[in-house]
Amino acid sequence: MRAPGPCAECGAAGAARYRCPRCAAAYCSVPCCRSHRERCAPAARREEEEEEEEEEAGRGSPPGPGAPEDIPGEEEEQDRVPPQKLQLLGESAELRELLRNPHLRQLLLGLERARDRSALLRRLMREPLFAEFADCCLAIVEPPEEKENVLPH
Repeated sequence: MRAPGPCAECGAAGAARYRCPRCAAAYCSVPCCRSHRERCAPAARREEEEEEEEEEAGRGSPPGPGAPEDIPGEEEEQDRVPPQKLQLLGESAELRELLRNPHLRQLLLGLERARDRSALLRRLMREPLFAEFADCCLAIVEPPEEKENVLPH
């Protein structure tokens, strides 16, 4: 058995006792494993994706703009926020103040990186800070007078 080499993440000499199952990079600890996993993009996976794309291209020409797959459904269209309202998010002092919170920023980064975003989003909505953020965003893009299902006071 050969001696462990340097860790691909932290560079610790002779400490890399573990290997990534996807790309075979060597690492020494759980923190280094997590760090590597966030950035791991093995060549084999990229090659498989390229092969799949080539197979799809071989089946016929890909649908162009305006093809049925490109046209949003009625439900998707209703959920779309117009650019003018999105701009209001960037101009909101209240939202900016919320985004100064490092915990909220970490939650948002985790959501961006998540594979199953809908499951994580359901969990995050139980976090008071995230719920406050979501409510603030909704209040900006959909003021109360525009909501369809609001009961009159």
